[in-house]
Amino acid sequence: MENRSYFRIRKCSEKEAVFRNVLEKAVRKKKTKVFFKHAPRNNERIYLMKLRETIMKLVFLIAACCSVLAVALICIFLFMNGVPAIFKIGPLKFLTGTVWKPGNNIFGILPMIVGSICVTGLAILMGVPVAILTSVFLSRYCPKKFYGICKSGINLMAGIPSIVYGFFGLVVIVPLMAQLTGKNGNTMLTASILLAVMILPTVVGVTESAITSVPESYYEASLGLGATHSQSVFFAVVPAAKSGILAGIVLGIGRAIGETMAVIMIAGNQPRMPKGITEGLRTMTANIVLEMGYASGLHREALIATGVVLFVFILLINLSVSMLNRRVHYGD
Repeated sequence: MENRSYFRIRKCSEKEAVFRNVLEKAVRKKKTKVFFKHAPRNNERIYLMKLRETIMKLVFLIAACCSVLAVALICIFLFMNGVPAIFKIGPLKFLTGTVWKPGNNIFGILPMIVGSICVTGLAILMGVPVAILTSVFLSRYCPKKFYGICKSGINLMAGIPSIVYGFFGLVVIVPLMAQLTGKNGNTMLTASILLAVMILPTVVGVTESAITSVPESYYEASLGLGATHSQSVFFAVVPAAKSGILAGIVLGIGRAIGETMAVIMIAGNQPRMPKGITEGLRTMTANIVLEMGYASGLHREALIATGVVLFVFILLINLSVSMLNRRVHYGD
């Protein structure tokens, strides 16, 4: 009896093994059929993905080339129309002349150059410290409940048109300066105060991002050495964000020196050498806008040449700050 039962169990196990082998072979065949059935679809998907990547690369390349081409065309237009006028007038007479009388073919833009430098410098001196402190507050001190409100207000300032800032300066700042100084309120100081307000959102946006991107380990290491919260922020985090802060200052300088409408409305527009912060002046951008509408001949070419000088001036500022930023980054 035991032998019969043993042989029955053995036959059953052999049948199960055969059945399992047959089943596994069937599953393998089915899988291979499914694989070969879907292989063309997989190849098509891979081809479409590569095609999309190639198309997007071409789109990005065209966008970059358009940006470079736009800058190149602006440079070509400015230099082709402005440089000949500089040599017609005389480089020294044009750049160092203190008299601007287009009716007498006298084109000296030194008062406008000095006016642009003075207004921009004062605006940077007043606006940058406020912008940096605002960035530190938003990134390290501002409660979460008020962060959205403060950030939205700063972003809203960036979207206000220049003409609205000009009206604000004309209605509020100019009368206030007239009461304080006892003179005409259209002065260098008035224009600088308004520009300091206008550059705030530009500088704050870049500076806050730079401070926020500093690794948290800098702050924690400073706390571990026994520093307070304020000491850690101002002596560990802020110095580590120097490159971003410098970039924000450069953008602020470009915003201030290129501003036109607001400066026209409150600066006085007097084409003469600035005699003080309570006197009126004219910037290079204001000079171009005020006279381009009726200029012709050499007068028009001189205004375009003024744009060339402004363009070169901004390039020199960007180059100098980039070199300073590189020195700070590499510690040379």
